[in-house]
Amino acid sequence: MVMLSYSRAIADNADRHPHRVAITCASDAVTWAGLERRTNRLARAYAGLGVTEGSFVTVGLPNSIAFYEACIAAWKLGATPQPISYRLPDRERQAIVELADSALVVGADPASHPGRTVIPAGYVPDPSMDDSQLPDVITAHWKAPTSGGSTGRPKLIVAADPGVTNTEVQGNGMRRDGCVIVPGPLYHNAPFSFSAGALMQGNHVVILPKFDAEATLAAVAEHRPDWMLLVPTMMQRITRLPDDVRDRYDVSSLQTVWHMASPCPPWLKEAWIDWLGGEKIFELYAGTEAQSVTVVRGDEWMTHRGTVGKPVFGEMRIQDPETYAVLPAGEVGEVFMRTGSDRRTYEYIGADARISPDGWESLGDMGYMDADGYLYLADRRSDMILSGGANIYPAEIEAAIDEHPAVVSCAAIGLPDEDLGNRIHAVIQISEPIDTDELRTFLAERLVRYKIPRTFEFVTEEVRGHDGKVRRSALRDTRS
Repeated sequence: MVMLSYSRAIADNADRHPHRVAITCASDAVTWAGLERRTNRLARAYAGLGVTEGSFVTVGLPNSIAFYEACIAAWKLGATPQPISYRLPDRERQAIVELADSALVVGADPASHPGRTVIPAGYVPDPSMDDSQLPDVITAHWKAPTSGGSTGRPKLIVAADPGVTNTEVQGNGMRRDGCVIVPGPLYHNAPFSFSAGALMQGNHVVILPKFDAEATLAAVAEHRPDWMLLVPTMMQRITRLPDDVRDRYDVSSLQTVWHMASPCPPWLKEAWIDWLGGEKIFELYAGTEAQSVTVVRGDEWMTHRGTVGKPVFGEMRIQDPETYAVLPAGEVGEVFMRTGSDRRTYEYIGADARISPDGWESLGDMGYMDADGYLYLADRRSDMILSGGANIYPAEIEAAIDEHPAVVSCAAIGLPDEDLGNRIHAVIQISEPIDTDELRTFLAERLVRYKIPRTFEFVTEEVRGHDGKVRRSALRDTRS
């Protein structure tokens, strides 16, 4: 087993194949030798700005080579990169920076953070600065992504794992020195984590400035990746491309395609299994906290349709959200999990975990397990709609609506109703006009009557982002 710090892993890749491309973003690219030199110089610049071992470095940059360089520079100093959306409003970013007590904020207006050291996007250190290898150091916490910003109470999820990699164990279907494509936003945990891991293993990492369905297929055809990470929203937009457009691109190089981050409608999953083959499609369910992880391959999924798999790390069980009683197979409750050992996988800054009396933790998801131990998700506990005395899960409604060919994305929310308590309201992003009566008929073939939305709202702006997430609480607040 060969364990290397993240700093030494980058240097090792540069020594092994200095002229091979390390990262590509649209028309920009950097070789391994160039990445090593540039991040050595940038790390020394960060040290001069006050970054030390154990510091947090808040990185608010769009998808770019510069995003990775900022994170690598932090690792080379033993600091922890703390990725955030570059689109965050000042107030939300300020709250996160205060929680992290960031030694450096990358990609913001210095005037937005008085008393903090801030460098804007596009910062370049003095080219005369030393670019030789730095002393080896291992960061104690390799990442600290955020969560909960939509509630106005952001938290940091600080990884317990240090910044080291095993060069003999790739995992997740990745190859050593392969090529991966990650078209999602890097400030989200899965794209950040998997692409960073791919880099450490010497992979050529291909990213897009922002997701575009056809551009993703064009990048696959051009760079011939063997591994790709998507979310269901991306899968749906690729599936909805005209056949002649989708078939224009050779995607035969792909051997492993992962999807995660939000529920995948069964019809969509089946479309991808039919297209690429079930042995290539993998789904993962876990939180950023990573107390436990489930995985299912496409051909296995076909025998347990709708599942997100069995735990491959840690343990999961279903409990009553009020009494914490463990529920029998087939009964919907709250998903609780634990590592199954004394090992901690994360620590919160700015929040407390939801923990049952006997020490199991919950991320707020609802679901059930079948008799074989396969997990099936219902929805977030906080997103459940109580209407007419029935518990209704938005994900099931959204999966049915998404199946309509004119739907780009959607969200189902509960709005106050004097008679029902809540009525189901659907906010639907469309690509062309939809007749409401025709949509009701379409849904009646897929949903029981009481789950069909009472009202529909058609919009052209994004409802669900390229990260697969939807802020239902914000949608409710603006419509209640």
